[in-house]
Amino acid sequence: MNTSVLDWLNLTAEKYSDKVAFTDSEKSITFSELNEVTKSVGTYLASVVTPGSPVAVMTGRHILTPACFLGIVRAGCFYAPMDATMPKPRLNQILSVIKAGFMLVDREHLDTARELDFDGTIIVMEDIINTPCDELLLEKALYNLNENSPLYVIFTSGSTGVPKGVITSHHSLMCYIDAVGEVLKVDDTDVFGSQSPLDYIAAVRDIYLPLKTGASTVIIPKNEFSMPTQLFETLNKNKVTALCWSVAGVELPAKLGAFDLIKPQYLKKVCFSGSVMPGRYLKIWQQALPEVMYVNQYGPTEATASCTYYVVDKEVDDDTVLPIGKPYKNYTVTLLNKDGTATEKGKTGEICVSGPILALGYYGNPEKTNESFVQNPLNKNYRELIYKTGDLGSINEDGLLEFHGRKDRQIKHMGHRIELGEIESVAKQVDNLLDCCALYYKEKELLYLFYTGSASSKDIVLHFRKILPAFMVPRKLVNLQELPTLPNGKTDMKALEAYFK
Repeated sequence: MNTSVLDWLNLTAEKYSDKVAFTDSEKSITFSELNEVTKSVGTYLASVVTPGSPVAVMTGRHILTPACFLGIVRAGCFYAPMDATMPKPRLNQILSVIKAGFMLVDREHLDTARELDFDGTIIVMEDIINTPCDELLLEKALYNLNENSPLYVIFTSGSTGVPKGVITSHHSLMCYIDAVGEVLKVDDTDVFGSQSPLDYIAAVRDIYLPLKTGASTVIIPKNEFSMPTQLFETLNKNKVTALCWSVAGVELPAKLGAFDLIKPQYLKKVCFSGSVMPGRYLKIWQQALPEVMYVNQYGPTEATASCTYYVVDKEVDDDTVLPIGKPYKNYTVTLLNKDGTATEKGKTGEICVSGPILALGYYGNPEKTNESFVQNPLNKNYRELIYKTGDLGSINEDGLLEFHGRKDRQIKHMGHRIELGEIESVAKQVDNLLDCCALYYKEKELLYLFYTGSASSKDIVLHFRKILPAFMVPRKLVNLQELPTLPNGKTDMKALEAYFK
């Protein structure tokens, strides 16, 4: 029985020793080479870090980043990846939550790391990747590692203004990879084209499907996603057969007419997630590549990436709204009413997820963990935790789950879950901004900030860019004399939606 992702790596390194595991724009690494680097990184870390501890990671979009992640695991620890392009206040918030004693960085991001509020030890990747392997030390470091041990902590938006660290175990990740690999029929002939930032939840497919199956992953340069023709040339050059991209990543080539100039020649499967896929763009892909399998995925970070899937079985129309389908193996999805009773078929209820794929909770935040991971109210007989997603859904006549948006103020934008309350809390830090309300215009995928006071839109945007990731910065700012209110004194959000255009 496999108890950790290292079991997968050990097997693939033996079975596919000379096969390329990861490729970036400059170099590649075989499975055996990857395994050796993880042992070197693991040996060094095991000599300085206590097993079971978090290690922050800030390395770039290259082939050695997965090796860093897995090297941390070899030391009996778990990793907390960070994107160096995020504003420094955001990175400092993550560090304040994870409280890691060590940060592993590549030389490119060393200066950034030194500028952060981090009083632990910074370790430079290039200085330790050739550390001689100490098998006895590694064996000792892994003595207490089991399938329920944390594998990584991924940070998502938090309503209080502080990001939440979602903890995923080895077992949860392995259950998900088993399930998605089965649906996508992944094998050792597949080559994945990686779009997601390596610190983002969607990247686990690009990292761990190769470890499980012997497939390969090509890490595509970020700038190519704004140049779809070049992007497709890269897919063809590397004979990419599979894409697991955000909806935004799939949309862009269709929007910009890339298929009129070039087509990916080797693609067999495309799965997408993160937001609702517009039918008109999926239709362009289907007409250009009719033999490809298209899979719509849905799910939160708290349930290990995606919990449901729908294999698109016919050509869509411009106005088609895809169902989010049925649960993956190892997942149970339940719809609940506000009073905790089961939702009738055809009616709308909150989507709740259970199974071995649930996160261990939010790092260092037991209150939020207990609020979101609760006892299944339909089970009175034994302990069964469910995660309340805050999303609304219903079961259609075909028995498939349909998505109906959010029940609270958390949205899905550009593949990221965002708490509108966090945007408001950051906006209220701006001088001369008195009150505000953040809203999301779903049809045009625009973040709005309505505000009162004499602050200029320029000052507000500059403030946001210093603190929040780019995907959380409102694109539309509307200055009002006062915010409309309801009889109970709360902001009238319906009235504000009249400004959407």
